[in-house]
Amino acid sequence: MGIVIDKNTRALVQGITGTQGSFHTKLMLEYGTKIVAGITPGKGGTEIHGVPIYDTVEEAQQKSSADASIIFVPAAFAADAALEALENGIKKVVIITEHIPIKDAVGLMAIAKQAKATIVGPNTPGIVTPGECKLGIMPAHIFKSGGVGMVSRSGTLTYEIAAGLTRNNHGQSTCLGLGGDPITGLNFIDTLKMFASDHQTKAVVLIGEIGGNLEELAAKYIADQKYPKPVVAFIAGRSAPSGKRMGHAGAIVTGKTGTAESKIEAFRKAGVSVAEKPNDVSDLLTKLI
Repeated sequence: MGIVIDKNTRALVQGITGTQGSFHTKLMLEYGTKIVAGITPGKGGTEIHGVPIYDTVEEAQQKSSADASIIFVPAAFAADAALEALENGIKKVVIITEHIPIKDAVGLMAIAKQAKATIVGPNTPGIVTPGECKLGIMPAHIFKSGGVGMVSRSGTLTYEIAAGLTRNNHGQSTCLGLGGDPITGLNFIDTLKMFASDHQTKAVVLIGEIGGNLEELAAKYIADQKYPKPVVAFIAGRSAPSGKRMGHAGAIVTGKTGTAESKIEAFRKAGVSVAEKPNDVSDLLTKLI
């Protein structure tokens, strides 16, 4: 079953006729995702990869009744695209676009919270429930259905660790990327709560990185709530110099705040197993489940 999306998810693609939107729509369809409509203003009445295109989400919803959207719209317009989805009753929105203006992102997240909607991203590789549904740009062949939930701030590390889990017969329930922009929708705690109540998920892999305090907050939550499922963490950026931006917009270290060391220490104090290298995650899981 997994979390957020499953085999019954009906999705539309906003920005479907762009280079990335078109390319990844084809791959998502090949994976088995039910893409029922695409949105590109001015292209209504046409189709791509057999998917009908509409000028607006409102028009698409009258014909398709989607419950999820994935957004490939340029940064200046991506927040408006997400708001359009929310205004038309869509409760699950995946925003692939990166570098959305912070002011736009803050306003979007506030509205999504009021609407009780789930935002994955921005600047996310997406989300996949293996064997059922993929809304994202991740390589599908590395995932395998199973009992390990994955939540990550890094797309490429998600791929590397998921591939290692699959090789060692640790299938996944759902894998999702929180996103690398400074302001995102779901966070680690939100996702941990979802995995805790998901019957398929038997253990959780949490992939963090330097910058911010999301990982420290997650560690405190795990300790305070006596989290009911085993958690293995990996933190990237142990060698990152202080004060430098490393990759993601949120990955900035100032003083001792947001360092890899502070995050690793927080998890270990919470009783979480912390992998030294990505390849160690699978071995730690084997000992726990």
